[in-house]
Amino acid sequence: MGDYSKALEFYEKSHKIYEKALPPNHPDLATSYNNIGEVYRKMGDYSKALEFYEKSLKIREKALPSNHPDFATSYNNIGHVYHNMGDYSKALEFYEKAHQISEKALPPNHPHLAVSKHDIGLIYENMGEYSKA
Repeated sequence: MGDYSKALEFYEKSHKIYEKALPPNHPDLATSYNNIGEVYRKMGDYSKALEFYEKSLKIREKALPSNHPDFATSYNNIGHVYHNMGDYSKALEFYEKAHQISEKALPPNHPHLAVSKHDIGLIYENMGEYSKA
């Protein structure tokens, strides 16, 4: 609905419950941080979005194997922030990391792979590298 302040309020309430109920490196905490980061990204507060996406990533690094699909989500979301900020080389770095994990974790015809390639193509287009796009 676009009511980001209300979304943030409820994500923060649920996060407080997770913090009390779960160990500090539980993957659900990472998902919770990711959701908060997503709201900040949609609000255009990119530094706050990065802060929460990075918190999510740190938990995932401790809690999950390095090829887990949740890493692709983290890298993709961080890539979106850099894309929104116009830092295309950083966005490309994270989009490519996300794509590499997705290629290993998903079947070759999975739609997420198409979306991932699309995101990478958009970055190349924004960088003026049309043949790569």
